[in-house]
Amino acid sequence: MNESAEKLVKLLSEKGRTVATAESCTGGLIAKLITDIPGSSDVFHYGAVTYSNEIKAEMLGVDERTLAENGAVSEQTAVQMAEGVRKKANADYGVSSTGISGPGGDGVCNEAGLSFIAVSDGEHIACTKLETHRNDRDFNRTYTAVSAIKMLIDFMEQKQ
Repeated sequence: MNESAEKLVKLLSEKGRTVATAESCTGGLIAKLITDIPGSSDVFHYGAVTYSNEIKAEMLGVDERTLAENGAVSEQTAVQMAEGVRKKANADYGVSSTGISGPGGDGVCNEAGLSFIAVSDGEHIACTKLETHRNDRDFNRTYTAVSAIKMLIDFMEQKQ
């Protein structure tokens, strides 16, 4: 089991808080890591894998202008995904991931290994950009998913 996911489930449980995930480049891996932990059903509300821009807009409320102007792989999109899934799931925290796992880039201007992760609690939002500079799909997905879990832990601990 993933130690970070274990720590997250324990922290959420101790605080009586819940989480929901909106994932693109990680394809549900954040949700999987969390739900691999016994007791996660008490703290995990919802997980959405939203690969297409249409679904990001329809399911999560990501503004279509944001997608058109900034692209799916952007800080702005990650933030709106995190807030959208938090609201949709009625969870205390929303976590999102969007990026390019590879192999290859997006054909526009982004290289494989670029991702953004965001965390929202409805009052505060944190977002970070990750760049692995690796054209390795499994590595990029795992690195982004584990980073998202660690980011939520740090976010929660800063709010204590």
